[in-house]
Amino acid sequence: MAAAPSRCLLVTGPPGVGKTTLVMRVFEALKASHPNLSIRGFYTREVRESGERVGFEVVTLDGRSGPLASSKVSSPESVRWPTVGKYKVDVASLESLALPEMQVKEETDLFIIDEVGKMELFSSAFFPAVMRVIGSNVPVLATIPIPRNGRDIPGVARLRNHPGATIFTLNTGNRDMMRETIYNQLSCLMQQSILDHS
Repeated sequence: MAAAPSRCLLVTGPPGVGKTTLVMRVFEALKASHPNLSIRGFYTREVRESGERVGFEVVTLDGRSGPLASSKVSSPESVRWPTVGKYKVDVASLESLALPEMQVKEETDLFIIDEVGKMELFSSAFFPAVMRVIGSNVPVLATIPIPRNGRDIPGVARLRNHPGATIFTLNTGNRDMMRETIYNQLSCLMQQSILDHS
């Protein structure tokens, strides 16, 4: 019997290579081909003002959104917020949107987590939630940053080395092929999951 396909698919690659775009296209294709799937999770989207990136927001798959990080924020509470480069990270906003989407529930067919990176890991509750999702039997499609200067963020390294994880490294040349591969693998898992439920 062939080994079961991995239930934890991690997409990595340099910033700007199209990890979020790939994940969203796979999500849309799965929704189109399996309209009854229950897919939970979130993705991160750049916030731009006059063509310049000023931050990121967290967007749930059902369309709710809130700030993740901003280079423009200057509220009294933001003084205490952690920073990544020029961005201040709004951990409370991330947690209020992302954590409920990562609750492991019986009827969930797939989790999408974009991304498990430095900003998200400032939340002490975020990584344990990710590990619970990966420990559940529900397939996961997640994005992780590529190691910087050969150094991985500890939480990301744990995911990358997780025995159940398959890593897909994107570059501009292989994006379309990767999208097909990931879609097909998840499609297979969804069929299996639908059979298991019936």
